[in-house]
Formats: sequence, C-alpha cells, structure tokens
Amino acid sequence: MKADERRKAIIDTLRGSEAAVNGTALADKFGVSRQIVVSDISALKAEGYDIRSTHSGYLLPVSELVKKTFKLRHTKEQTEDELSVIVSFGGRVENVYVWHKVYGRIEAPLSIASREDIENFMEGVRSGKSTELMNITGGYHYHTVSADSRQTLDNIENALTEKGYIAPEI
Repeated sequence: MKADERRKAIIDTLRGSEAAVNGTALADKFGVSRQIVVSDISALKAEGYDIRSTHSGYLLPVSELVKKTFKLRHTKEQTEDELSVIVSFGGRVENVYVWHKVYGRIEAPLSIASREDIENFMEGVRSGKSTELMNITGGYHYHTVSADSRQTLDNIENALTEKGYIAPEI
C-alpha cells in the first residue's frame, strides 16, 4: 500500500471510530511500523486534518467541513465535467448562485457529492425541467464547495483552473 493510500485509510479508520485509535493498532492494521504511523499522522495534520493525539490514541473529531466559494465560467456542455472534477477530489457542491444585475443574488441549494447526484442533476437539466442558473449570466456562476481539508479544496481549485473553469477576477 502506498503512503497516500495508507493515509486515506487512516483517516477512514479514525472517522469510523468513536474512540481513540491506538498507534500500535494502526501500525498492525496497515503492516507498518509505529514510526511510519507517527509520520503519516504528521503529514495528515499538515494537510489540515484536525487529528488529536491523546494518551489512548488518535482521534479525528467530528468537525465542520472547510468551505470555499469558487467563481466559475464555462459552457453548459461542460457542466457535468465541472461537477465531476469537484466530486472526484472529495468535494461537495453545496450550492450555486449568480449575481443578476437586476435581481441581485439568485441561489439554489445543490448538495452534490457523488456521481449519482451529478447524474440526477444532469437528468433534470437535460429533460428540460429546468436550465442552469449560469445561463442568465453568460456562464458566470459561483459554487460553495465543502471538503474535509484545505488541501482538498486546493486540489479542486487547481484542477478547475487547469480545465479553464475558474473565472478571472475583475
């Protein structure tokens, strides 16, 4: 198992446990030394995970997710790809909003966090039930995205930038 896979598995283990998880137990579970676990925990903390070290092991408190708002612009044909980029990195698209010159802010909740959520949303758009809000502002729109760490949000932002979806600031 590679280090990044092991670290993700450590996070999953900590999230799935109501009690502290002993470092030796983690080492045994993943077939590595206790020192490797300590190193992994340090790396995860550096990525923004709020892992607590206690006398009985490691805890990952249930905390609010970190959020960031992205200003985006793309075509309607790129909507599914944009949402897929966000979800593939572990983000959740909480909402979409636009700034209309007459009406002001127009917002809709989305709560898209999986491929299934994307498919359901896209089916609603393709069926003609509705159209994306971005269509009334020339493709410009905002998404509030939540994730488990700042690093995840940075990864999402980098991927959206590479695709050309991040709108330039004026």
